Amino acid sequence: MSDVRQGGQGEYALAGRVAVVTGGSNGIGAATVRRLAQAGAAVVVGYNAGKDRADALIAGLPGQGHVALHLPMEDTAAIAAAAAVVRERFGKVDVLVNSAGVTRAVPHADLDGLDDATFDRILITNVRGPFATVRAFAPLLRASGDSIVVNVSSLSGTTGLGSSIAYCASKGALDTMSLSLARVLAPATRVISVAPAAVATDFVPGRGREGVEKQAASTPLKTVAEPDDVALAIVSAITHLRLTTGSTIVVDGGRHL
Repeated sequence: MSDVRQGGQGEYALAGRVAVVTGGSNGIGAATVRRLAQAGAAVVVGYNAGKDRADALIAGLPGQGHVALHLPMEDTAAIAAAAAVVRERFGKVDVLVNSAGVTRAVPHADLDGLDDATFDRILITNVRGPFATVRAFAPLLRASGDSIVVNVSSLSGTTGLGSSIAYCASKGALDTMSLSLARVLAPATRVISVAPAAVATDFVPGRGREGVEKQAASTPLKTVAEPDDVALAIVSAITHLRLTTGSTIVVDGGRHL
């Protein structure tokens, strides 16, 4: 690859590309897997405890070459082992989507309710895990010569409003980490954060669709965000934002307003 990129490169076609999606067996991750496969990519569906979901998802995907791999965010050795499998099978990674995450609903005023173990689990999964994943897959991203990392963040990272203080802190850290990674991985790799507000998934324990609909009703667009809405934003960032790196794309129906 040339040291200086040329403008006007057009759309980043996904046919023949290799994409890795952590947290790919459910929610936003699964919706992103479907969109990437539909666009022609061979997709590595990373999962933690959702092997059956990942296998069922792959069985229904168009195209070929898809594979499910154990990619637990709290286990750096397992992440490295997954990267080794991908290197052996594909030799490169063009797209890495860090969609895995965890939270627990703890009222912000309940400081004692947010114990150390919960805080540590959230930070390890949502911050150290994505970093360890980028670190492990960096040689494969460089091997592509024209790759992208998309970190699935949250509006909570900038508003400080969300399921718990630890969750908000983790997404703020993820956004800042994305800035640093965008600098050091350039020019071969772009890094973009995509930050939704509440999405109609089972991600937040105890929050049903009614809660998501209530939040959506308070936004300017008054529309419930579905996982596929976020997946579309992720794929758009991959394919069309060719000169964007180190930026956060907000997908929130205008909630930040």
